[in-house]
Amino acid sequence: MSRRTTFTLDDALAEQARRLGINVSAAARDGVAAAVRAALTRNDRVAYEATPERVDDFWADAEAWGDE
Repeated sequence: MSRRTTFTLDDALAEQARRLGINVSAAARDGVAAAVRAALTRNDRVAYEATPERVDDFWADAEAWGDE
């Protein structure tokens, strides 16, 4: 599913994109996707730093079991 949205683009930049044959819609999608990935990564790091993982002896022992 897609959602139609609008945004404002500086006239000079829009003209330059048109002259270069840049698909502004695709570029905007790619840019928003990259911004979302960056924000998710940043949020994940903040959450991890707030509550870092601790060593769990059960899992350390379980790893020692090997391929049994």
